[in-house]
Amino acid sequence: MLFLVISKQKADMLDQLELTNILVLDIETVPQYAHFGDMPVQWQHLWYKKAQFLSKKDDAGHVELYPRAGIYAEFGKVICISVGYFNRSGNQWQFRVKAFYGDDEKLVLEEFSQLLERHFNDQEHLLCAHNGKEFDFPYLCRRMMINNLTIPQNLNVAGKKPWEVKHIDTMELWKFGDFKNFTSLELLAASFDIPTPKDDIDGSMVWKVYWEEKNLERIATYCKKDVVTVAQLLLRFKHLPLLDESDIIIS
Repeated sequence: MLFLVISKQKADMLDQLELTNILVLDIETVPQYAHFGDMPVQWQHLWYKKAQFLSKKDDAGHVELYPRAGIYAEFGKVICISVGYFNRSGNQWQFRVKAFYGDDEKLVLEEFSQLLERHFNDQEHLLCAHNGKEFDFPYLCRRMMINNLTIPQNLNVAGKKPWEVKHIDTMELWKFGDFKNFTSLELLAASFDIPTPKDDIDGSMVWKVYWEEKNLERIATYCKKDVVTVAQLLLRFKHLPLLDESDIIIS
């Protein structure tokens, strides 16, 4: 019975979602240093302690595990935030995508914050990401705090009741009350016959592409593809036609 209630609530919520009020986003993160040996001694010690916990689930040592450091806000940094929003063109939906990216994390976060404050700052607007509630949203908040930046109202959940939080998570929508399940964006896209966003690189390769290849443009392109895929999922969840390539405007 509880499952049916949750399912109905999700269906009702999806039906009521106004696509033009949604900002879809995705972030890419990397370790703050290229290699474990580049870290200050204090941070090497802190990562060693963190890796001891991680190695309980993995046979790798703290040096081998270091490329994963980017997924932890204390050891990583944001190098790209891609965003996309829907608008109508006659009877057809269009989806506009852009990315904020660079080596200067504070500047990337400031530019993203300015977008939220100027255009997505009221109670009607929502932020959407895949696994956003577990990763993208809290990671952005933590890195903004570390960079001494004010967290935009629509991103900050501190002190808010659950129904006041303006966040949509496509992975949460897919769970239907199953709290133990993780479904990757790639798998979910394949399930709905949506073109994969992982046709060049995937998340596990971002560290190498950034620190070894030094190819931020490639990472930004990958990140923007993820945003488009999340937007396509929203359309499928709402039983709407997928976007054609001509409907996607990337800047």
